[in-house]
Amino acid sequence: MWRGDYGFVLHNLVFKDFKVRYRNMSLGVFWSLLNPLIMMGVLTFVFGIMFPNGVKGYPVFVLCGLIPFNFFSIAWATGTNSLVENAALIKRVPIPREIVPIATVFANCLHLLIQIGMLLTFVLLFGYGVNRHWLWLPLVWALEIVFVLGLVLACSALDVFLRDMRYVVESANVLLFWFVPIVYGFERIPDKYKEIYSWNPIAALVMALRRILTESAPPGASIMWRLTLGSLATLGVGWIVFRALQRRFYEHL
Repeated sequence: MWRGDYGFVLHNLVFKDFKVRYRNMSLGVFWSLLNPLIMMGVLTFVFGIMFPNGVKGYPVFVLCGLIPFNFFSIAWATGTNSLVENAALIKRVPIPREIVPIATVFANCLHLLIQIGMLLTFVLLFGYGVNRHWLWLPLVWALEIVFVLGLVLACSALDVFLRDMRYVVESANVLLFWFVPIVYGFERIPDKYKEIYSWNPIAALVMALRRILTESAPPGASIMWRLTLGSLATLGVGWIVFRALQRRFYEHL
C-alpha cells in the first residue's frame, strides 16, 4: 500500500515542506546551519568562558547536544500540528493519514543531514579525527528518528481532538532543553537521577554521540539498549494511538 502512488505522495510532501520553510528567505537553507551556530556561540560564551567548566572542545561538546535536540524539538512541534495544517488534503485525497506526520518528520531529516555535516566538520576542525566507532552513527541517528516518529504519530492524532497539544509540546521542549545534558555532562547529574536520565532517548543519544565523536569510544551497551528499547516502545505506542483515533479524524478536522 505504501508503494506507487503513496510513495509519490510521501516524496512530494517531504520536499514541499522542505521548500516552503525557506521560500522567500534570502539565506534559504543556510538557516539550518545559522541557528545552531548562533546558539552554540552563545552557550560557549556563557558556559565555556563566563562560567568555565573545564570541558575540552566545548563548541563540539555543545553541538553534540544541540543538533539532536533541535531536530527532536522542531520535528515534534511541526509534526504535532501536521494533520490540522493539512486538513484540506486529508479530506480530499484518500491516502493513509499517517503519511502526513511521517512526511513532516522526514522533511526535518533533510535539515538534520545538513546539521550532521556541520557537526562532523567541527569534530575534525577541533582535532578529534575519524575513528572506527563512527560506524555507530547511522544506527544512533536512526533510533532518534524512530523515537520522534512515535511521538509525532501520537501527538498529531491527539492534536486533532485537543488543539492545545501544540502548546503542550512547545512548553515541554522548553523544559527538556535543560533536562537533556546539552550544556553540562552526564557526570554532573546527581547519582539518584542518572537512571532516569539514561532512559530519556534524547539524553542517551547525546551521551552516545559524545562518546563516539569526542572520546573515540563505542556508545556502550547500556546506553544503546535503553535507546533502542525507548525508541521502539515510543514508536509502538504512537502507532497504536494513531490507529485508534484516526477513524474520527474526518469529523474533527
